[in-house]
Amino acid sequence: MLLAIETGNTNVKFALLDGLDVKARWRIATDARRTADEYAVWLNQLLTLEGYKRGDIGAIVISTVVPRALHNLSRLARKYFDVEPLVAGRAPLEWGIALKVDEPQNLGADRALNAISAQHLVDDSDKIVISFGTATTVDHIGADGAYHGGIIAPGINLSLDALVNATAQLPRIAITAPEEEDVIGRTTKSQMLIGIYWGYVSMIEGLISRMKKQIGKPVKVIATGGLAPLFQQHGHLFDHIESDLTLRGLALLYQNRATK
Repeated sequence: MLLAIETGNTNVKFALLDGLDVKARWRIATDARRTADEYAVWLNQLLTLEGYKRGDIGAIVISTVVPRALHNLSRLARKYFDVEPLVAGRAPLEWGIALKVDEPQNLGADRALNAISAQHLVDDSDKIVISFGTATTVDHIGADGAYHGGIIAPGINLSLDALVNATAQLPRIAITAPEEEDVIGRTTKSQMLIGIYWGYVSMIEGLISRMKKQIGKPVKVIATGGLAPLFQQHGHLFDHIESDLTLRGLALLYQNRATK
């Protein structure tokens, strides 16, 4: 089986895949200082709990937007799984898609993988891919799978943290969908929730609308990230929600390499 490792700014996600079928997934907070030995102890326990062992893993692919974390993850693969890790975006796992932007070398691995996965999910139209993570990204993928650029905005948790940390009396609140559609709050907490939730819904609606207008062709909207279902509750913003979009992109990249 394939062990896919996706290193984001907030979490490192590990997934065990058989083809494109995710058999198990785990996550741990991103810490570039975490050693291969620490990863191994943690991961070996989780594999055992799911009924797997290290010998079941025949290949490891890694994507990262945190370059400092790559060394210890690569050492994990070599020392504890006896495999040479493959890194997304590097030979022999080049992206294999056209990057129609001015700085293709600066495109985040997660966004390239989302493009690959989105093309596999919807291959007959242009696509808008929205990813809810540390940052909220909105990307345009052509009908041919080419990456055409996008938008980077602060993630909702990042915005909430900034609001709470920069004020003396505002409490930390959980991000949930308001029970009602009122946008005039009568308590501090309700006003914060309205600002965060409906503010992001309005931002997403506005960005989708503007991007569709600029694309000028039929578009399918694909969302990924833990908050995607939350924003779908009060309006049909997305055509597809795929929680494992980036991880499946890693598996597809590995498969494409294997069939070359």
